[in-house]
Amino acid sequence: MSNAPSPGSGPRVSVGQHSIAGAKDRNDDSYGVVVPTDALLSTHGIAMAIADGMSSSEGAKEASENCVKSFLEDYYCTHASWSVKKSVGVVLKAVNSWLFAQGQRQHHSDRGMVSTFSGLVLKGGTAHVFHAGDCRISRLRDGRLEALTREHRVRVGRGREHLARAFGMDHNLEIDYRAEPLETGDVLLFTSDGVHDYLAAPEIIEIVAPLKTDLDAAAHQLVARAFEKGSTDNLTCQIVRIDAPGHADEAGRFKTLTALPFPPELAPGMSFDGYDIVREIHTSNRTQVYLAKDTASGEIAVLKTPSVNFEDDPVYIEMFAREEWVGRLVASPHVLKVLSPARPRRHLYTTTEYFDGQTLRQWMRDHPRPELETVRGIVEQIAKGLRAFHRKDIIHQDLKPENVMIDRHGLVKIIDFGSSRAAGFDEMASAVERPRLVGTLDYTAPEYHLGDRPSHRSDLYALGVIAYELLTGSLPYGKGFATPRDVASLRFIPAGTLRDDIAIWMQAALEKAVHKQPAERTEALSALVEDLHRPNAALGYDRPRPLIERNPLAFWQGLAFLQLVVILILSWLATR
Repeated sequence: MSNAPSPGSGPRVSVGQHSIAGAKDRNDDSYGVVVPTDALLSTHGIAMAIADGMSSSEGAKEASENCVKSFLEDYYCTHASWSVKKSVGVVLKAVNSWLFAQGQRQHHSDRGMVSTFSGLVLKGGTAHVFHAGDCRISRLRDGRLEALTREHRVRVGRGREHLARAFGMDHNLEIDYRAEPLETGDVLLFTSDGVHDYLAAPEIIEIVAPLKTDLDAAAHQLVARAFEKGSTDNLTCQIVRIDAPGHADEAGRFKTLTALPFPPELAPGMSFDGYDIVREIHTSNRTQVYLAKDTASGEIAVLKTPSVNFEDDPVYIEMFAREEWVGRLVASPHVLKVLSPARPRRHLYTTTEYFDGQTLRQWMRDHPRPELETVRGIVEQIAKGLRAFHRKDIIHQDLKPENVMIDRHGLVKIIDFGSSRAAGFDEMASAVERPRLVGTLDYTAPEYHLGDRPSHRSDLYALGVIAYELLTGSLPYGKGFATPRDVASLRFIPAGTLRDDIAIWMQAALEKAVHKQPAERTEALSALVEDLHRPNAALGYDRPRPLIERNPLAFWQGLAFLQLVVILILSWLATR
């Protein structure tokens, strides 16, 4: 197969392939490479795979074809925001479940559909390897051949081995995963056991090294040599040369971000990029927000423009652009809708739906002691909005009352996605260094300050803080965590000490939601909503609790009184 080109600064590969039935009547191996074009090359990379259907099963060929075809096609249908690991994991889990179900329907394992599988995604200069069975992916670099997978076989007797892991063999399949950086000139070899079981590494290197410019010839020679050496199985070899690993074009990426100029200062009555500016909604030192009317459709929208104060700040520009990218991916009645441009833009700005409401911070000032049921409803709506982010493998990272809107009917929407962290986005190298801590101090989970990787539970922590603040008007630890020392020293303030109608079980739910340790925190958004509605005995709220936990103020007042009594007694004794 000739060079498989890819545009721009994405990865580029050349491919050679050959497969024969060998000594068997049929060829149950399958293999392939997909090099997408345009945006998919950047968001998903290049996918390649090999599979070997277990010949003792009647559906061996169908099984191997299903593994490879589903991987090469369905992977490109996954969300662009998902990480490679998550996207492929979802696809392969579905493949295994389907194959296993087919075998169960036939009630005979020898008539089932079982196949080994080894797949690789090349994205952002990294090889993401997925493997189960006894096919093999190897990397040839600088004259050294290294296996990137290991065979899943178990020895059962003298010279006898059985396949220990494969697709369709069991409902729950453990799939090996590893990520390895690739370099220009690396050669990847995908081989079935009919090839690599009969050829030693030096022999493979001897054949492939001089034929790096003719990969089809190299694949043919490897298959032929293994067959000559007595291979009794199907023989398949797919060779992929890395012509460019896909590192980001630093200059090109920055040029894309800064290609559109910042808008001029806008004012009511002005026409701008096909919009009539109606009025200014909000302004700060970072952004300006305007109510606008589309001159073509007459629809009302909101324009958000960047501040000229950051015209030369690449971090700010990237985060501003990211807000629109994330907003288009996340769809929920409780997330502000980002609109697609109705026409080519001449300036950098974001267009969203118009939502006639106020920030939750303003609402909290107007409602200093809201009803418990009202708070539950607000928290539940925010949780639904966050769930839309998390389903796309995106963490909001800056959830706070200022970034939540509520209208007069009580409808809640999350806004401002510029600080969001998307796994798929982070896999792509960037021309700028993104800040590690991007949220607002009072709502930022402890793990950010301890250098740990944030997760969906970091957003849940912020929601727990908001719930606590809605009910009490205060923060659960008195203030936000500014340093690791704060994380160690600050103690949770029971909500019941600040508001007498908060039941002990609800207090326990709030404490669980804002636990300092992510692993001890409430696991799911739905669980937090449920725990705020009704008692959860698993939280242990009915166990005896020390006074310092139940009522810290009373504890310290009592301790101070006791000290005073001791001092008075000692003074009286000293005067005798």
